[in-house]
Amino acid sequence: MERHKGGRRDIGGALTKEVRDRMTPDQVLAAMKEGNERFRTGKMFPHDYLAQKRSSAAGQFPAAIVLGCVDSRAPAEILFDAGIGEAFNVRIAGNVVNDDVLGSLEFACAVKGAKVALVFGHTACGAVKGAIDDVEMGNLTGLIARIKPAVAATTFHGEKTSKNAAYVNAVARTNVVLALAKVRRRSPILADLERKGSIRVVGAMYDLATGNVEFFG
Repeated sequence: MERHKGGRRDIGGALTKEVRDRMTPDQVLAAMKEGNERFRTGKMFPHDYLAQKRSSAAGQFPAAIVLGCVDSRAPAEILFDAGIGEAFNVRIAGNVVNDDVLGSLEFACAVKGAKVALVFGHTACGAVKGAIDDVEMGNLTGLIARIKPAVAATTFHGEKTSKNAAYVNAVARTNVVLALAKVRRRSPILADLERKGSIRVVGAMYDLATGNVEFFG
């Protein structure tokens, strides 16, 4: 999230509690959108990561938590042009929601004060392809099972195979939508914070080809 000092962006330190607490959930979300625009257009801010590391060592005050996929092409901090200490990250194949993920979201928002909980899918997701193909392999089988409801819930006119990129992306989007519903249904803590306006629970899809993040939900 963008920080300012003396009218100019402060790149020398991590996000402070004072700056974070002054931001509304909508402002945090707007900052994430602006960060993605900078990434997409190649106009990213300079980051002094060593200074951010030093200033955040004694405490952290992230403004958001991102639940994303393990895919190496979708690193949230880079895609949102964020520095050290600005966002919590949960990464799990297929950005699926389970009890541990919910606990992490609750910790970030209810305990540490993050104001946006973002469920973050992406195009060409291998875990989604695995769900479409009914992949079974060790512990991956159970993870893939959490994505299969999105396959059944996706309305699509065309070839419904993992070789059809449009279909894979449609299922990935549905998977995010269902994850948002699960977060709200299975976490009364987060649902209550959202009702009070303390946080925003939002979905997004990242396009690997264009670099653009589409927010929704």
